[in-house]
Amino acid sequence: MENNFCVIMAGGIGARFWPMSRTNQPKQFIDILGTGETLIQQTFKRFERVCPKENIFIVTNEIYRDLVKTQLPTIKDEQIICEPARRNTAPCIAYANYRILQINPDANIVVAPSDHIILKEDTFIEVINAALKATKENDWLLTLGIKPSRPDTGYGYIQFNDQVTLTTDVRIKKVKTFTEKPVLEMAESFLQSGDFLWNAGIFVWSLKSIMQAFENFLPEIDLIFKDGIKYYNTRNEENFIKNAYTICKNISIDYGVMEKADNVYVLSSEFGWSDLGTWGSLYETREKDDNANTIVGKNVMTYDTKNCIINMPKEKLVVLQGLDDYIVAEDDNILLVCKKSEEQQIRQFVNDVMSEKGEKYV
Repeated sequence: MENNFCVIMAGGIGARFWPMSRTNQPKQFIDILGTGETLIQQTFKRFERVCPKENIFIVTNEIYRDLVKTQLPTIKDEQIICEPARRNTAPCIAYANYRILQINPDANIVVAPSDHIILKEDTFIEVINAALKATKENDWLLTLGIKPSRPDTGYGYIQFNDQVTLTTDVRIKKVKTFTEKPVLEMAESFLQSGDFLWNAGIFVWSLKSIMQAFENFLPEIDLIFKDGIKYYNTRNEENFIKNAYTICKNISIDYGVMEKADNVYVLSSEFGWSDLGTWGSLYETREKDDNANTIVGKNVMTYDTKNCIINMPKEKLVVLQGLDDYIVAEDDNILLVCKKSEEQQIRQFVNDVMSEKGEKYV
């Protein structure tokens, strides 16, 4: 277990959850589910069951350093890896790789987002341990795939080769293709084919395997961070990283490595997962009333209203009539009313608000 490490990615702003998720308080730092714990606190506690607490690293934007320290007060400063700019998942993983290399070259690593829902915790831990065992014994880049329950167009999909099983764990299959957010017709055909899984965005690999993959497929990013070996964990690290990020391209680990490498495998699993990327995904996880509404707020009254997600300040009196399949959300003097089926437009709303009304609203 001492070789197990976890990298929790916590730098996003969660624009699709606006107005609840804002730049100064993104969704990973919010108690979205009303459990008394924020999403990042739940994620951290989950991975304490997989590896020693001191082996958990949080990669976040430098503006969230204090939020991380406040919400995870037991971790040390050196466990918070701060990025000066957002450059997607490949650079943040490369940065974490070189930090971990100095501690344990034999590390076996889980990389996971900070804002996912896992309803079946025990099953999830079993899956992660099975994945860590597989990557300890094999030069594999492993990703977790979720058996799809609906043709969701908001998720990425992984196609696996059902004929290739190189392990006694029959859940692990060789990956054939990745498809990002397909149109509805394509998503429906994926479900019917039976050889596609949702891409959970959770990765497991040995440090040796992922660093070799960066050398092979993203050598320019690898070299940027390799140049900083003498600066990591010194007073010069921050200046080096600021300069590094000015020349580091914006690219995801999926596009930069996973879609190109030939040693990519997927572990098919079911542990009550949602990436909580949208209001619609939150609607799926929350309890519904008799009219299939999910409501947060003590004083919400509904009439002839169904299939809605309603998120209101606790004490605000809200009366809704005649709505079907809507998002109604208010936070900090901002009200959003949007069709649930049109929620992909929220990113555009945020961009428009920023340009027309100013940054204080986003």
